[in-house]
Amino acid sequence: MISGAELVVKALIDEKVDVCFAYPGGQAIDLFDALYQRKEFRVILPRHEQGLIHAADGYARSTGKVGVCLVTSGPGATNLITGIATAGYDSSPLVCITGQVSTQLIGKDAFQEVDMVGICRSIAKYAVTVRNREDLGKILKKAFVIAQSGKPGVVVVDIPKNIQQELGSEKYPKEVAIRGGQKTQMIPLEKLETAAEILEAAKKPVLLLGGGVHRARAYKEIAAFIEMYNLPVVSTIMGKGSLPSNHPNYIGNVGIHGSYAANQAILNSDVLLALGTRLNDRVTGNAAVFCPFTKLIHVDIDPATIDKNVDTQIGLVGDIKEILPKITYMLYSKNHEKWLQEIKNKDLLSPVHMKEVGLTPEKIIQKINEHFSNAIVVTDVGQNQLWTTQFLEVTKERQLLTSGGLGTMGFGFPASIGAKLGNLKKDVLTITGDGGFQMNLQELATVMLEKIPIIICIFNNESLGNVRQWQEMFYDKRYSYTKLKDDDMSYLPDFIALGRSYGVDGIRITDEEELDHAFIRAKGAKNQPFILEFMLKTEQKVLPIVPPGQGLKEMITYADN
Repeated sequence: MISGAELVVKALIDEKVDVCFAYPGGQAIDLFDALYQRKEFRVILPRHEQGLIHAADGYARSTGKVGVCLVTSGPGATNLITGIATAGYDSSPLVCITGQVSTQLIGKDAFQEVDMVGICRSIAKYAVTVRNREDLGKILKKAFVIAQSGKPGVVVVDIPKNIQQELGSEKYPKEVAIRGGQKTQMIPLEKLETAAEILEAAKKPVLLLGGGVHRARAYKEIAAFIEMYNLPVVSTIMGKGSLPSNHPNYIGNVGIHGSYAANQAILNSDVLLALGTRLNDRVTGNAAVFCPFTKLIHVDIDPATIDKNVDTQIGLVGDIKEILPKITYMLYSKNHEKWLQEIKNKDLLSPVHMKEVGLTPEKIIQKINEHFSNAIVVTDVGQNQLWTTQFLEVTKERQLLTSGGLGTMGFGFPASIGAKLGNLKKDVLTITGDGGFQMNLQELATVMLEKIPIIICIFNNESLGNVRQWQEMFYDKRYSYTKLKDDDMSYLPDFIALGRSYGVDGIRITDEEELDHAFIRAKGAKNQPFILEFMLKTEQKVLPIVPPGQGLKEMITYADN
């Protein structure tokens, strides 16, 4: 006989969890007591629950394993909400264990009682409060299965205090039946044949890769398809890297901040094969005018995605890793080299950022490409994110993580903690802004005390740059509450001084000639985090851009600073 809390620890060991991100509190104290001096996995104590769940998310995205976090009830649990929505939007598998008041107090407005199941109903894949000790093992096993099956997502397991304390069986099941979980949806052969026929008849086909390709780990299948059926390949921001960005068929990102050539490929295509993407507004712009004359073949594991935003010619529901080889097998070898070169030539019409004088985001990211071949780059949200998705060369060895669906400022730095802990042999860099970094900078204490060597790249333009750019371009330069410091302040905050107060060293870069030295020095900081603060012009913009409410045809490729 063991306590419920001890069974939770046993479950984590049996699930081969190697790191758990946890923050204690009154309604979780028994869980933490069960963790006391256990050595089977590493427990990381971040400084805020939002940082904690973003770290678990970064771990999950970078490894493909389930990220695990553990917090107390009330504010401890509600501080997870933004992270649950962030991970859920991007199909990141997490198991979040929350403490709860004892079952006899539920519904009585007890101290630090919240209805986590009710709160999470629309943002988690599954949420449950454990009501009986004998169900605990089965529910925990179910949580890990659900989190990583089908379309991955977040599972919340709410465990009341008395369930944590109650003695019961130490059995943790090896498998569990999930209603509907064992069903494999068979796609009718005629639908696959129709999809292949549409592709065979295409004159200007395009392959669009979404984040679902990463989730499916369908990299070999993508490569085999392109080898058989030579065509232009574009990606969403979340799909970038599913085909190396230096591949001769890869054109770039699509969407409101996509490349000119990639958007032109979509607009001029006659067939679009879209894999693992929701085709949301960031990809399509105004969906009503998104490729009106293009036949869309849409493949996704989530049936709710098909026809949700854009009408399809053929919708195929299932695992990309299984479906794509079947389509490839039905195709005859076909070369669209002329069409591919036509699209590549359209890149000449894109703005040439490298001609800008002085320190620019592109020059910084180009240096990251040069200095870090085996790395994970984690972005925050805003201009820093968009510049990174434009200029970072993503390969098998250089991975990109970013908050795509929810667009969560404050995600980047803590997510990089999880990425590093899941990939100890890789360099990990955070690219963040002076706005986003301040949302979770307390995790400087975590990386310092845990000796987690992350390189923190702060793009400081003294403003909330992305919103400021919209205000400049579309709101007649009415800069409403996007300025982050007064003119008479040199630095607010002084990130280098702030870092040193945590024991974290760093340097400020103001000139492009300092870039090589800065990255060499940061890379040499063994077992220590390091801050690189890049001082950018406030007026620098993310281009191209599609104006709000417009279609991809209305893309702006150049704007005066």
